[in-house]
Amino acid sequence: MGMQLGIVGKPNVGKSTFFNAATEAHAAVANYPFTTIEANHGVMYLRAPCPCKDFKVQCTPKNSKCINGVRFVGIEAIDVAGLVPDAHKGRGLGNKFLDDLRQADAFIHIVDASGSTDSEGNPTDVGKHDPLEDVIFLEKEITYWFFDIVKNGWDRLSKTCELEEGKIEKILTEKLTGLGIKEDHITSALRKMTVDPKKPTRWTDDDLLLFADLIRKMSKPMIIAFNKCDKAPDVFMKKADELRTKGYIVVPTSAESDLALNNAAKKGIIDYTPGANTFTLLKPEALNEKQHQALEYIRTHVLQKYGATGIQKHHDQAVHMLNLIVVYPVEDAHRLTDKEGRILPDAHLVPKGTTARQLAYRVHTDLGKHFIRAIDARTHRVVGADHVLQNGDVISIVADT
Repeated sequence: MGMQLGIVGKPNVGKSTFFNAATEAHAAVANYPFTTIEANHGVMYLRAPCPCKDFKVQCTPKNSKCINGVRFVGIEAIDVAGLVPDAHKGRGLGNKFLDDLRQADAFIHIVDASGSTDSEGNPTDVGKHDPLEDVIFLEKEITYWFFDIVKNGWDRLSKTCELEEGKIEKILTEKLTGLGIKEDHITSALRKMTVDPKKPTRWTDDDLLLFADLIRKMSKPMIIAFNKCDKAPDVFMKKADELRTKGYIVVPTSAESDLALNNAAKKGIIDYTPGANTFTLLKPEALNEKQHQALEYIRTHVLQKYGATGIQKHHDQAVHMLNLIVVYPVEDAHRLTDKEGRILPDAHLVPKGTTARQLAYRVHTDLGKHFIRAIDARTHRVVGADHVLQNGDVISIVADT
């Protein structure tokens, strides 16, 4: 699928509810720590304008879905066991949690904005626990996880680097490649440090810790979901502004509300599009008084107050944060079809700057190897291998196969 988001946080903050709402999956949900032990995998969906509206055609998606001209493009999601303080030392299910997150491109950190769970994830009174503490502790755990990996065998590695006059960037890339860390992450981190890259034997533990923290920020960017926003004291929601001033992306979120709306929409009781700021009641007779009250609560305390449940916004923000665009490869540039005649069948998330040939490789290795040219279906212009794709492009690849 090309992109993976890790859903992280301490136990009992609503991670599995968020996962279920975002992926239409059915992970276990309960009000006690460590409900999730094995990682849950599912698919979230990014919203993008579907070209079917521009071309005035009825699309027949294959790898995504289209709802009222909005294309929902799949992103792999992984919901892992809750993290507790000192998880990097193996406390709780820490080692498993961290190992499950190795290849995640970004994290969605689920924080209990209501302050009704302590640092271990145990239930407590609303407003009792400061949610900012959870942001600090989770970043610390991931930084120390990276630090422990770098520190392991550092003396031998750094000496070898100096003796063989090797580049520390390449050596660290090989060591950290299993974490989804790339050489440009490492190079950028080293530029922000005062260490001599040619003398790694002189680096101190503090240097390595700073390096680990910089690598965390660059390779695993994070969005903070201020979950249970409808139950949060106003003073806690103001803490979201504190985080934003420090450069964090913070999204007020009500995973329970979104899950309830999705379930009602599936049953045809309401008309609701994920990410919308309202819903339409279709079958009021299908609801009892308590259910009517619950939907009205969601309307007033979540949708009207925050503009949405927040679930869909995380996916969209993650794609923006990772600098990705959506492109639509087709075989026939005039009919916008694939071999089976499906119209606008596929939507691909690719990094900004992706070329036509790189897209060809992504669709199929043979297309990349035998690439001749591409055709922009919007303009019907022929473009070359190095043509840089733009968000929303519909591209036909011509290959000698």
